[in-house]
Amino acid sequence: MALERQVRAKLAGKRDPQQEREAQEWIESVLGNKFPAGEAFEDVIRDGQVLCALMNKLSPGAIPKVNTGGGQFKMMENINAFQKAMKEYGVPDVDVFQTTDLWEKKDIAQVVTTLFALGRTTYKHPEWKGPYLGPKPSEECKRDFTEEQLRAGQTVIGLQAGSNKGATQAGQSIGATRKILLGK
Repeated sequence: MALERQVRAKLAGKRDPQQEREAQEWIESVLGNKFPAGEAFEDVIRDGQVLCALMNKLSPGAIPKVNTGGGQFKMMENINAFQKAMKEYGVPDVDVFQTTDLWEKKDIAQVVTTLFALGRTTYKHPEWKGPYLGPKPSEECKRDFTEEQLRAGQTVIGLQAGSNKGATQAGQSIGATRKILLGK
């Protein structure tokens, strides 16, 4: 029990209230309505309904059936449907939280990280004109060099190569030296 409490405390310590607030404000602005006052962020999104609605706003029809009742397994189906739709939308697998992270509130920081990954992915979708979350991902800066430029670059000695000006290892000993005495 003590170990589990330590793990929960460590995970709670990873949470960033500012990031949670940003993620909540982004979800609210995408959906066009506010979270219920006084309810914790993780409690509002826990059953997956809000997340499914968010995904359907970003990518209409991504999640055709959202469960509104029917117990914990139906609610966990919502979370799984959200995760699947995110991957299809372009969010890398490595950024997607585990279902238990949200349902059992084991790692809300990871859930927020996933929401930021989803927010970044919206930049790659020109059809999305709504608000974004997080910084815009960097774009490739491809350069084309001519054969002449590439050949010229091969003749340059980089500064990192330096010059040893005839240096040798003569006279250096590595570590302490010792004499070996042969006994009689």
